[in-house]
Amino acid sequence: MRAIRYISHKFICRNAYGEIDNLQRGGSDYTASLVGAAINAEEIQIWTDIDGMHNNDPRVVENTEAVRQLNFEEASELAYFGAKILHPTCVQPAKYAGIPVRLKNTMEPDAEGTIIDNVLVRGKIKAVAAKDNITAIKIKSSRMLGASGFLRKVFEIFESYQTSIDMIATSEVGVSMTIESATHLNEIVDELKKYGTVTVDTNMCIVCVVGDLDWSNLGFETLATDAMKDIPVRMISYGGSNYNISFLIKDSDKKRALQSLSKVLF
Repeated sequence: MRAIRYISHKFICRNAYGEIDNLQRGGSDYTASLVGAAINAEEIQIWTDIDGMHNNDPRVVENTEAVRQLNFEEASELAYFGAKILHPTCVQPAKYAGIPVRLKNTMEPDAEGTIIDNVLVRGKIKAVAAKDNITAIKIKSSRMLGASGFLRKVFEIFESYQTSIDMIATSEVGVSMTIESATHLNEIVDELKKYGTVTVDTNMCIVCVVGDLDWSNLGFETLATDAMKDIPVRMISYGGSNYNISFLIKDSDKKRALQSLSKVLF
């Protein structure tokens, strides 16, 4: 089999100016994916210190298991929402080229690991991940009622400070958003106050359930919400993707939420 194996510990590279530089997080894996796509490899292997991507955070939940197969979209969702084994952008070149990516354990080379490909296993929830240090911002304004362009003005504020939004929920007179970077939080809040009343919740966490969560799969969202019935939930995001349902909760409730989701879903 023509496979590309990529193992990097130093993260050393040369930049566009020919200078010795340091790859950012996920840079070595992204390089492997680019090279694999360029040479049309049969498989790209990324070797790390764990036997594949697990169905929950093994640092928080006992008896987690490696997920043997993930769709590229599922893997990206898990990586973006907290699964540290993989950077969310690193599999994109492989996805577009249709080349499977296999995650392997350096310490246990015979372990099966996780294969990531374009196959979607229908009717199955695969894994749970959590993203820490989230800030929630809510703006409430009667001017939003029936007004066109209100959300555009709000989003332009975040764009001007190069701050990305993770989750969003809207009502007739309010909109709630979450951000990971709080670098420009004070400036963003000051500008939002021009349009309404602003409240901020810090020390929050996004818990994401990933799998085949198409809306036609009756009861799947109920399983996830049932698992969270004893956890105070600030926001829920469902329907924006066919692969996840996300809950915004307090950081202090993260461990309880992950354990409950594992118990109910797996």
